[in-house]
Amino acid sequence: MEDDAPVIYGLEFQARALTAHTAETDSVRFLVGTQSLKFDNQIHIIDFDDENNIINKSVLLHQAGEIWHIGASPADKAVLATCYNKTSDSRVVTRAAVWRMPSDWDVGSHESPDDSSHNPQALELLCHLDDGAHGNVSCVLWEPMGDGKRVISLADNHALLWDLQESSTKTTVSGSATLEGKGQLKFTSGKWSPHHSCSQLATANDTAIRGWDLRTMSQIYCIENAHGQLVRDLDFNPNRQYYLASCGDDCKVKFWDVRNVQEPVKTMEEHSHWVWSVRYNHSHDQLVLTASSDSRLILSNMVSISSEPFGHLVDDEELSEGEENHQEEKGKEPLKDSVVSTYEEHEDSVYAAEWSSADPWLFASLSYDGRLVINRVPRALKYRILL
Repeated sequence: MEDDAPVIYGLEFQARALTAHTAETDSVRFLVGTQSLKFDNQIHIIDFDDENNIINKSVLLHQAGEIWHIGASPADKAVLATCYNKTSDSRVVTRAAVWRMPSDWDVGSHESPDDSSHNPQALELLCHLDDGAHGNVSCVLWEPMGDGKRVISLADNHALLWDLQESSTKTTVSGSATLEGKGQLKFTSGKWSPHHSCSQLATANDTAIRGWDLRTMSQIYCIENAHGQLVRDLDFNPNRQYYLASCGDDCKVKFWDVRNVQEPVKTMEEHSHWVWSVRYNHSHDQLVLTASSDSRLILSNMVSISSEPFGHLVDDEELSEGEENHQEEKGKEPLKDSVVSTYEEHEDSVYAAEWSSADPWLFASLSYDGRLVINRVPRALKYRILL
């Protein structure tokens, strides 16, 4: 059975910011932010037509500066947040803002296919997520499955919880936490947990991973030397509330149970350079994507630490006698963890990988040279998981 070929889209500028269009659950859509010093930066809205294997795009202007991080609102398709560089008093600073897309940006609403890229519309600024007092913003996190009213920004050594009011045009800081310790501590990344009523946050700074309770804005756990070098990214298992994945400059991907942080539950060493991104599949948590500056994207089947370590469990009543014996044999031993596929369509550092929010078997990856690649989970594995 032949797997579908990857679909590749090239941006004219360098890029490192990618997100799935979270609130869009009907069509496969990704947002990409560019990094250009000379020209106005852009946000490319990439729609993937799965049936015909083609990409449709719209381009919006992001004139504030080069985009380092992008996040789409979980509730409103037209709203997104970016972290961007700008020059202030001859210093480069990183700021964050919430934007609204123009009402007629919709893909395919332009008269000619290239109309939007020749004459792109600008994003409308809703509000800034910084007051300059807290330093450079590394990322903005929307409350998972929320109503788009709460976001967290990580700025230098501060984690700020913002309430967005009046259609996101007004903001107030409803809570903040500060990294205490020697030296200049800075958050590098973070992830808002979808579990525990969305009351927990995990952050990375240097080689450490910390957990925070957002109700009290206090630290609840700390993994001191989670990686040998800088921790680059984190992600929570969507189906197992205490499981967290991390990746870093030591080329490793580690899986943690935050109730016992002495040792990782599992460690993967498949990459040969820094690992920039780790992502659990939203539905089938044994599927894990990792992206690295070794120019490779790896899809792994981490079934032993997933919510279905014995494969898909079937009710006894549904089975005939012969099937029952087969099911018993199959059910006795956990399935083995393995690398499913290594994708080598990129020629530059792969900074981001994201699963589609509309199709659990589709994912996109972005390398610094502006190449976006859309791939699918191999069919054989898809059917093994489903059947």
